[in-house]
Amino acid sequence: MSYSPLLGSSFNRTKLRDPAHVSTFSGMCSMCTADCVGTCEIGISAVRGADAVYPTTTGDNQVASEKVYPIDYSHFNINGRVFGAVGAEADSDKATIRDVNLETEIGTINPVKLKLPIVLPALIKLNWQDYFGGAAMAGVLTVIGEGAVTKDPTLKLENGKVVHCPKLGEFLDAFRKYYRGYGQIILQVNVDDDRIGVPEYAIKECGCEAIEFKFGQSAKGTQPVNRLATLEAALKAQEQGLLVLPDPSDPEVVAKYNAGFGENFRSYARLPMWDENYLVPRINELREMGLKNVYFKMAGYDYADLEHVLRIAAAAQVDMVTFDGAGGGSGYSPCKMMNEWCLPTCVMQSYLNEIMERLEAEGVTLPHIAVTGGFSMEDQVYKALALGAPYISAVGICRASMAAAMSAKKVGELLEAGQLPLELQRFGSTKDELFPDLRELRNIYGEEANDFSTGAIGVYSYLNRIAFGLKHFAALNRKFDLKYIEKKDIFPLTRDAKDILDGKWMK
Repeated sequence: MSYSPLLGSSFNRTKLRDPAHVSTFSGMCSMCTADCVGTCEIGISAVRGADAVYPTTTGDNQVASEKVYPIDYSHFNINGRVFGAVGAEADSDKATIRDVNLETEIGTINPVKLKLPIVLPALIKLNWQDYFGGAAMAGVLTVIGEGAVTKDPTLKLENGKVVHCPKLGEFLDAFRKYYRGYGQIILQVNVDDDRIGVPEYAIKECGCEAIEFKFGQSAKGTQPVNRLATLEAALKAQEQGLLVLPDPSDPEVVAKYNAGFGENFRSYARLPMWDENYLVPRINELREMGLKNVYFKMAGYDYADLEHVLRIAAAAQVDMVTFDGAGGGSGYSPCKMMNEWCLPTCVMQSYLNEIMERLEAEGVTLPHIAVTGGFSMEDQVYKALALGAPYISAVGICRASMAAAMSAKKVGELLEAGQLPLELQRFGSTKDELFPDLRELRNIYGEEANDFSTGAIGVYSYLNRIAFGLKHFAALNRKFDLKYIEKKDIFPLTRDAKDILDGKWMK
């Protein structure tokens, strides 16, 4: 059998002409005919060429891996216990599901309190207002995606540095408007952002308190490449500090373009070449400017790279490193990279456990760790916390949280238009009836909560479901505080899962 998807994908709205008869090795129809107009990945590549490396359906969509992995969190089940209580008095009236404490704290120099162990990873498109606002309401971490300044049409650079980008303040304010003492909004920066002084501008002009340096993510191990349709677009991208090839300011290139010859213009986001010699002093420099918290974003790269980034993080006193494994998604990643690159998240966790145990034995002060990559429900979150115990502090939920924001926003629009679907009418016909957790938001924000967007309420409600579900699993194991979750709280269902749990995967 093949774990990889066949040559039809929602990434490009492609499909096999004869899905009942396929060659699983190639992913093609077993009989390719001259009568076919090319509905599969090969067909669209024949028309679009290099553009087909990336999804053609991004825009208002978030896409994710379509590969069926041979190992994931479904290969584990959650344990259960019936005697005693850990972290609470063994009293049936005092040790209830409601009493499970999900609050935690991450950080080194300036600790950050969280209402639950969740981070909403980088996003900078679609319904970002509700995504960031809902994160603040829920009291969790959230991240503004790389290249955020390029989303501002009024962006101005002088001498290669950002001097004007009011949009960045809007992104930050979407969270800060609802901040209640828990969680934090973090600005992610890549190499290009760092080169044009985004961190300095964000700290000095926008009051940004937290920055995440991005080494990579699961769906996109490289940095994105975008085709620029016109010479004007290429010049604008170059003015913004992006690497554009061929050079649109080269007269010879321009002459070829005007004559209909030459390469297509593409902007190439630069690959990070950071190391400890650059990052440690750079982070100290930013802290002197007022930066409070520093994060790293890493993916399931080579084993040696996982260890290296942890050593850099320890040397720089980084607050938390988020490791992103295969199985997740992205707004814009190469199709085959989403399916065929990176360690699956649970395998990555097994490697990280071994590395962190060894570094700890060396006396290295480890940063807090988060894992992400395809998580959507509380059972997966609990399994990740257990598999990574005692090193994992948080779990990232991105696409599912965005889905909650988009879905609840749509429900609000339908409610206002008097077009609520019958399936939802069974819950009620008013905002209060449809969103019962709005009552809790009033406890925090008062009557102001009545005017909150349904999208942000949706993110809060979704994370509330995650929290409530986590409490059930914790209580099932008689653990009444997050810190008591351990590897014994899960057990493997397959030999591969046992190897992962025992740290013996592929050894």
